[in-house]
Amino acid sequence: MTEKKTAQEHPLANILINVLIPVLILSYLSKDPAIQEKLGKIAKPWHIGPLKAMILALALPLGYGAWHYMKTRKGNLFSALGLVSVMLSGGLTLYLWNQNGTVKPNAGFLFGLKEALIPLVLGVAFLTSHRSPTPLIRVFLYNDTIFDIPKIENRVAEISGHVAYDRVLLDATRLFAASFFLSSVLNLCLAQWLFKGFQATDIDALEKYNSIVAEVHGWGLAVIGVPILIFLYFTLRRLMKGLEQLTGMKDDELMLPR
Repeated sequence: MTEKKTAQEHPLANILINVLIPVLILSYLSKDPAIQEKLGKIAKPWHIGPLKAMILALALPLGYGAWHYMKTRKGNLFSALGLVSVMLSGGLTLYLWNQNGTVKPNAGFLFGLKEALIPLVLGVAFLTSHRSPTPLIRVFLYNDTIFDIPKIENRVAEISGHVAYDRVLLDATRLFAASFFLSSVLNLCLAQWLFKGFQATDIDALEKYNSIVAEVHGWGLAVIGVPILIFLYFTLRRLMKGLEQLTGMKDDELMLPR
């Protein structure tokens, strides 16, 4: 009898619910019908206003995360940071929005700092976890679903190469952490660029704020995601090269068969 596999979170569903759908909600549902009338524009049936749109955009990933945890009873660092990011977005929005419908003038800088915070925390976590019982590099990159770790570590023991082995993993950890630090800087710069020219006292400032937040999240996938993936590929190749030089094993020996 085969064992029932634990349900895995589909990466496409993760991106769809946590990024793409909230972006669409903030982009197309945020307009206030009353303000549209004042501006001489026609309100659409899906225009629910900036507050309701922001609540809906935040509630979707929050609800999905809670549902996935209840279903699998498993949590991870990225899920926890995603939850923190949603809560920070909501809390920051409440702070930045004024009761008269305007937005605080430093909205772009503060939102950029919020966007930079999560990858910054991840980068620091990777570095500080190296000497812990569960280094994060072994969870997210150098793990037994990709590498034949028992074979590698048996070879390391045979050649008494533990010091060099630790140095290879530390080098990979630093490179992996650097990708998050790069993401942090790019997040801050992207938010600053998109908020450039934002008029915090406009009659439709809240709508424009939501639209810019949607752009930050949407463009972040391309502007930030692609360089980070390239950086991570370089880190993986550097790790494999270090392991190959240390153990004398080829790529197909280091990796698990597919």
